[in-house]
Amino acid sequence: ELGCDVVIHSATKYIGGHGDVIAGLAVGKKEFMNSVAMNEQKDIGGVLSPFDAWLLLRGLKTLHVRLDRHSSNAEVIAERLSQHPLVQHVYYPGMDEHPQKEIREKQMKTGGGVLAFEIVGSKRDAQFFMDQLKLIKIAVSLGDAETLIQHPASMTHAVVPEEERRQMGIEDTLIRLSVGLESVEDIWDDISQALEKCQ
Repeated sequence: ELGCDVVIHSATKYIGGHGDVIAGLAVGKKEFMNSVAMNEQKDIGGVLSPFDAWLLLRGLKTLHVRLDRHSSNAEVIAERLSQHPLVQHVYYPGMDEHPQKEIREKQMKTGGGVLAFEIVGSKRDAQFFMDQLKLIKIAVSLGDAETLIQHPASMTHAVVPEEERRQMGIEDTLIRLSVGLESVEDIWDDISQALEKCQ
């Protein structure tokens, strides 16, 4: 429908959904997928263990329910962050003012469970904010049942030169949040109390 020949997924994230399996998957036309299975899996051996496959099947049973909750929680958090005086930018495709809203509406039913925001201040302020969190865990993954937060400039993109990071839109004050399944009020209370300590 969207013109893709192959869809590649990190099943570790939302499909597994519990942060307890490492897996990937590819979906495509039968002929192509058969050649991948014959060449790659047979020769290289990249095959899931039965237990990991079971974990993914378990995750699939609740995927739609979890995605609804991730998305509805993220929408609330994005909206509240956009109103906070210590937050200067919020990046969330579910917001009406997102520059790629039309693309999102064609490809997605919701805004998803991941957002990013920039706080007022410096790299040190962003890190201080994260250190004040009590419920939200610092981790570079996403799609987990728990809310996870990371600071790209000092974590995933720490080795990328600063100028190159900025060209990619990764400012020192950018924070990425993978919103989990907890009560949205608990998530917001944690973010709010951490921001309050930054004033």
